[in-house]
Amino acid sequence: MRVTILGSGTSQGVPVIACECPVCQSTDENDKRLRSSAMIDIGDKKLIIDAGPDFRTQMLRAGVKDVTALLLTHEHKDHIGGLDDIRAFNWVKNGEVDIYCNQRTKDVISKDYDYAFAAFRYPGVPEMNIHVIGEAPFWIGDIKIEPITVMHYKLPVTAFRIDNFAYITDANFISEASMKKLKGVEYMVINALRKEVHLSHFTLNQAIDVVKTLHVKQAYITHIGHQMGLHEEVSRELPENIQLAHDMLSFEF
Repeated sequence: MRVTILGSGTSQGVPVIACECPVCQSTDENDKRLRSSAMIDIGDKKLIIDAGPDFRTQMLRAGVKDVTALLLTHEHKDHIGGLDDIRAFNWVKNGEVDIYCNQRTKDVISKDYDYAFAAFRYPGVPEMNIHVIGEAPFWIGDIKIEPITVMHYKLPVTAFRIDNFAYITDANFISEASMKKLKGVEYMVINALRKEVHLSHFTLNQAIDVVKTLHVKQAYITHIGHQMGLHEEVSRELPENIQLAHDMLSFEF
């Protein structure tokens, strides 16, 4: 399995428009973060987690020629705002793109992209085959994927576990039941917005605590805001088995 971080930033990305803070003015490429997304390559399958407003840029930058399926964590715009650009893959496949998400996310997609589901559809609209998932594991080919609910303040968000890897974003609370489902995970991508407390996102220390509790071998922090601090400086503060993700970081296990 190879995981590539297509985007490691929060909803506004980094740099933030019109911001003059040291992070937004940094010339370090690791401080430039597109909206959070990841690509998972397993054999001949290519799974993309989330398709935010930077989806087109991310696909071009990573040289993606086709996708097996999209996995969507939740319905916020920084995670579904780029779905119109799946049209390129419709042309490659000469058919629909499979999308896996919960019912709430499907409902928002159906509203936000109503033109894609209209009785009369203008030529060239995105073609989506949406599979509604719940708590039960599901399969894409021979890949078993386990959805795990985490909380984004009051909004349920879907984390995904594949074998000994888990991807968690936009969480600020994980229930005991969900923590049990994460036991045995050795590699993890987990969100942390900043060091200070936030209503709906883990702080850096809270994310570190989750990693320690689960005895994760190697973890990568994503969904990072400009308030986190400079990538190079924050990286020096972290435990050896935890690092800040950056765009196009890739790891294999």
